[in-house]
Amino acid sequence: MIKLTITKNEENQRIDKFLKKYFRKAPLSYIYKLIRKNTKLNGKRPEQGTKLSEGDELCLYISEEDAESYRGKEAVSKVKRSFRIAYEDENLLIAEKPFGLLTHGTREEKRNTLANQVIGYLIQTGEYVPSAERTFVPSPVNRLDRNTTGLVIFGKNYAAVQTLSRMIRERGFVSKYYLTLVCGELLETLTLHGWMEKDEVANRVTVKKNASEEEKNTFKQMETVVRPVLCAKGYTLAEIELITGRTHQIRAHLASEGYPIVGDGKYGNAAVNRKIKQRFGLSAQFLHAYRLVFKRSLAPLEYLKGKSFSSSLPPNLNAVCADIFGEWENAVGEYGNLIKNDQN
Repeated sequence: MIKLTITKNEENQRIDKFLKKYFRKAPLSYIYKLIRKNTKLNGKRPEQGTKLSEGDELCLYISEEDAESYRGKEAVSKVKRSFRIAYEDENLLIAEKPFGLLTHGTREEKRNTLANQVIGYLIQTGEYVPSAERTFVPSPVNRLDRNTTGLVIFGKNYAAVQTLSRMIRERGFVSKYYLTLVCGELLETLTLHGWMEKDEVANRVTVKKNASEEEKNTFKQMETVVRPVLCAKGYTLAEIELITGRTHQIRAHLASEGYPIVGDGKYGNAAVNRKIKQRFGLSAQFLHAYRLVFKRSLAPLEYLKGKSFSSSLPPNLNAVCADIFGEWENAVGEYGNLIKNDQN
């Protein structure tokens, strides 16, 4: 028999979810059978969807050998840190993701990711001790594409991950703002609406401005607010506010309106991209997640309400702006102050 006492970082999750994390190598069929036949929670048979509480006693009637064969706890990869920290407290860390780094691991790249770098940093500071945790790992609650730079939020304990995930998922809690450089001179704020159709094979999104009732049941709705900051030489530096968060939303939405992002090889203007690459070496989209505003918050993170955090443009993107707009940071007032400061 294996006896487990549920900890703070393991509470408020379903027993099947907990056991799937605990027995990483076990198929779901094994987990469900284990719950039905060989598990007791506080001396009683639990349901598959029963939620765990701190201090609960979980008894698994299996051998140590079987348990060990299904555990397979993954070792933490040691990777050199390349991110900066915009903000950190006992519950969360807001990292500034550099260009070219994945947020999460993929089949092709599992080792050097932002998530692994943050975990390595927390191990070094003593805030995360893998040997003391059975299932919990600090995790990001939002993500950026490999070639998009800027702010990514990590929860440092299970309650923070759970709360932040809900705040990111539901409207009205966290506003996310990006800076981008687009082709064309945009003179007024645009509020873009549409429906997203994704080609999974090509990994490409098509924006439909109108959708039939049938399409609305399968396509995802998108809403993007575009505010011009500076215009010059046929370009616009714009602030983007994401109302919804969809795959390639900003890139596809702007391109569909005739304002493709500079450097975007998938949705952008090929001639402009070649010109910018030759001059500045920019080989991907000019897109930076530069500001997060916590408009509302939930327990235990009530103290975040009203706070905002910002990230300055990376040097290569700053150089492009300086060439097009001159002393651009001084010309854009409040935007310049936000962009120049690491934290508001």
